[in-house]
Amino acid sequence: MTPHPDHGDELATLYRARFEGADEDRVRVWRILVERVFQAYVPADGSVLDVGCGWGEFINAVGAKRRCAIDLNPDARARLAPAVEFFRQSCADPWPLPDASLDAVFTSNFLEHLPTKDLVVATVEQAVRCLKPGGRMICMGPNIRLVPGAYWDFFDHHVPLSERSLGECLQSRGLKIERSVARFLPYTMSGRKPPASNLIRAYLAMPFAWPLFGRQFLVVARRP
Repeated sequence: MTPHPDHGDELATLYRARFEGADEDRVRVWRILVERVFQAYVPADGSVLDVGCGWGEFINAVGAKRRCAIDLNPDARARLAPAVEFFRQSCADPWPLPDASLDAVFTSNFLEHLPTKDLVVATVEQAVRCLKPGGRMICMGPNIRLVPGAYWDFFDHHVPLSERSLGECLQSRGLKIERSVARFLPYTMSGRKPPASNLIRAYLAMPFAWPLFGRQFLVVARRP
């Protein structure tokens, strides 16, 4: 899939409209999420790729020997740490990485932006190809079952996903589901100031509170 030459600029415009001015808050929140949740899935001496990295809040915060990122957004490179390898391309095209070279593939609030389910499948297939045996794909995103109307308030949301439908997709490509959480984080932080750091840490430490506020799923799948 070769992207339209204007698509990257359009994506950059949408991203700036949603998140400009919230940079420091987003970086703060993602540092906590990585520390308290996601770092456990990424070996410090391993390799990780962030699919749809946006402005790099996850990949800049996570600890790994090799860090890679894919995005069409032309603004991404300037936002990434110097050590992060950046591939500006469609995630559905072959990734410039060898087979079985990654310990983890991460994606957050991205797969629903792909235009078709076929592109979601192609992206998952690239992840499966590049993951080492035992490597994990970690996916987070808005749960269509929990935000059916608000899901479509974003112009570039195309594919409706839940933890169940995405889990089926991952399993159909040979991955084994290790963790599936229907209600993980609140739906979105765009357009408002995120909670204080101590409240975020407290929320993550109390899974019994997630069903009250969680509208995003978390799915972790492992390559056998």
